[in-house]
Amino acid sequence: MGIIIVEICESNLLQTIEAENLFESEYPEVSVLVSECLSFCGLCRFKPFALVNGRRIRGRDIEDCINKIRQAIEEELLKYK
Repeated sequence: MGIIIVEICESNLLQTIEAENLFESEYPEVSVLVSECLSFCGLCRFKPFALVNGRRIRGRDIEDCINKIRQAIEEELLKYK
């Protein structure tokens, strides 16, 4: 299996749901890194987003973003099968 890195800005709306625990418990191959800033100049305060292996994933709201992150993780996992 490969390692998948999900990066989240500490000011991001995703921080309200403890994304670290959510994704790491659901996918053992995932490591969630919370950074002070991912240099997207304020995007984190307005729209939930994360980087999945460097690819920006964003959603309309937290639930939409979580679903899109899960989809991106699944796509990354397919590369290792």
